[in-house]
Amino acid sequence: MYAIVETGGHQFRVSPNMTIKVEKLDAEKAQEITIDKVLAISKDNGEIILGRPYVEGALVKAEVIDTRKDKKILVFKKIPRKYHKKLRGHRQLYTLIKIKEIIGG
Repeated sequence: MYAIVETGGHQFRVSPNMTIKVEKLDAEKAQEITIDKVLAISKDNGEIILGRPYVEGALVKAEVIDTRKDKKILVFKKIPRKYHKKLRGHRQLYTLIKIKEIIGG
C-alpha cells in the first residue's frame, strides 16, 4: 500500500514505516502530524483511488523525527570584465518525518 501526498509544494510517494525529507514544518520533535493533501492511494489488492485534486477522507499520519539543515549550496555570480564577483552560501531547513499509517478514502 502506498499513497502520493503533497506537502511543501512537492509530491512524495510514501508507504508505512518510510522516512522522508520535507520542507520545514512548524512541529516539535516526536509530534504526530497528519497530511490531508493525498493525491492518490494504491491498495494492496491493486485498486488505485485517484483524487480530483485530492482524495476525500484520506489521511496520512506521520511522526516528526527532527528538523535539520541540508547540505550547503554555493551561489557564485560573476560579471565578466567588470571584476564583480559574489559568493554566497545557503543551507535550507528541512523536517525529517516517518510515515505511520495511511488511512484510505
